[in-house]
Amino acid sequence: MKWLYNIVEKLRPSFEEGGKLHAFHSLFDGFDTFLFTPNTTSKRIGAQVHDATDSKRTMIVVVLALVPAMLFGMFNVGYQHFLATGEIVAGGMTWALFWKAFAFGLLALLPFIIVSYVVGLGIEFTVAQWKKEEIAEGFLVTGFLIPLIVPIDTPLWMVAIATAFAVIFAKEIFGGTGYNIFNVALITRAFLFFAYPTKMSGDKVFVRIGGTWGWDNGQALVDGFSGATPLGQIATAQEPTIALTNTVGSPLSFIDAMNGLYPGSVGETCVWAILLGACLLLITGVASWKTMLSIFVGGGLMAWIFNISGIDNAAANTPWYMHLVLGGFAFGAVFMATDPVTSARTECGKWIYGFLIGVMAITIRVLNPGYPEGMMLAILLMNAFAPLIDWCVVKVNINKRMKRATIK
Repeated sequence: MKWLYNIVEKLRPSFEEGGKLHAFHSLFDGFDTFLFTPNTTSKRIGAQVHDATDSKRTMIVVVLALVPAMLFGMFNVGYQHFLATGEIVAGGMTWALFWKAFAFGLLALLPFIIVSYVVGLGIEFTVAQWKKEEIAEGFLVTGFLIPLIVPIDTPLWMVAIATAFAVIFAKEIFGGTGYNIFNVALITRAFLFFAYPTKMSGDKVFVRIGGTWGWDNGQALVDGFSGATPLGQIATAQEPTIALTNTVGSPLSFIDAMNGLYPGSVGETCVWAILLGACLLLITGVASWKTMLSIFVGGGLMAWIFNISGIDNAAANTPWYMHLVLGGFAFGAVFMATDPVTSARTECGKWIYGFLIGVMAITIRVLNPGYPEGMMLAILLMNAFAPLIDWCVVKVNINKRMKRATIK
C-alpha cells in the first residue's frame, strides 16, 4: 500500500488551505482517513482516552458482520427466482444451479448497493463540504443495511428518494452522525412502507420474476407459485391457524425458517447467517448482548402470551418460537436495535429497551395485520423512548445514592 500512500501524500497540498482544490478538502480528508489511520494527535491539554477502536473501525466490523446475511441473500434472490420459474425444483440443487442463482442475486442486488451509497454518501459529502467539517463514517453501515431490508423488486428510484429523505431528515437535520434520534436505515424503510405501500408488501415484490435488471426472461411461473412472505401469509389468513408454505407451496418448518429459503427482504431471512454476524459483533464488543437477548426474551414471552390468550387469528396462534425466526425479527434484534446511537446506553436501560422492542414487535404483528412485520415500527418507537429510559435509570440510581447518603 506504500504506492497508494505516496499518491495520497502527493495530492495532499492541493487540498489543504491555499491549495487550488481546497474547496474539496472534506472529500479528500474522508477518503484519506478511510484508507489510512491519521497520524495527527490531540493538541488539547488534559486527560485523553487512548483506544485502538474508533468509529471507522466500529463501522467496518458491523459491515463485516453483515456480509454473511448479504451473501446468503444474494443466493436466495436467485434461488427464489429460479424456483418460481421452474428451473430449480425444491430440494434439488447442483453446483451449476447454485452459482447461477448466486450470480443472478448478485446482479439484482448490486444496483441497490450502488444507489444507496451514491445517494447517501453524495448528500453527506455535500453537507460536510458546506459546513467545512470532516466526513463521518456513519453512512458506511447505513448504506449497507438499506439494500438488505427492502424487497428485491423495489424500483431503484424509490430507494434513491427514500435514502435521500432519511439522510436529510433523520440524520443531517439533527447534526449528523451520532446525533440522529432514529435509525436512518429504518427511516428509509418506513418512508417506502408508507409512501409506496404496494411496493413493500404483498406477493409481487419479494421474488424477482423478470431478469436481473428487470427485463422479462419469458419464463412462465410454475403452478402454485406464491411470492408472499410467511408473515404475509399469516396476516392474510382467513382461518385461525395456517400452514406456512414456501414459494412453490411446500410446508415451511422451523428449520426451514432458520435456513431462510423463502421470500423476504434480502438480508433478513437466514437466521444462521444473522447469528454469524451476531457472534462477530459480540466478540468485538460492538453490540450489546443484553439488548439482543432481551429482545428475544420479550418477543418470545409476548408471543407465548398470545398463544394462550384465545385470540382467534393466525398471528396469535403461530407458535411463539416461529415468531422469533420469521421476517426481520432476528435481523432487527442483531443489527438495528443495537445501534449505539439510537438505543439505550445504560446497562439496565438496555434490558428494558430490548424487552419492550420484543413485546411491541409481536403485539403489532398480532393485533394489526396491516403491519405484519412489526419489528420496524417497534424499533423506531423505542428509539424515541431510549433517552427517557436512560433518564429514568439514572434518576433511580441517583435517588438510591441520595437515600444511602442520608442514612449515613
